[in-house]
Amino acid sequence: MGGPRLEVFKFGMYIMLPIASMWYFGTNLDGKFSVDGFWPSSDMTHKIPFDRDELKAEAERLRQERLERKARREQLAAAAQKFRSEE
Repeated sequence: MGGPRLEVFKFGMYIMLPIASMWYFGTNLDGKFSVDGFWPSSDMTHKIPFDRDELKAEAERLRQERLERKARREQLAAAAQKFRSEE
């Protein structure tokens, strides 16, 4: 077998590996793992409309987006149907 020196070495590795990994990943977290632009700026965040006119404008904008998505889905479905019929 390995003897006492090997056992001391293994014990030291068992102790040092978690400590070294905690030290490496636990220091300077802002510098190592920061991502520029991760949090949105105030201009990019949702602004809740409070005025009646703003609410109507927002509802109309959402309605237009929904109709555009629906038209795009129908267009893609028609293209897929046409592709299937050609085969």
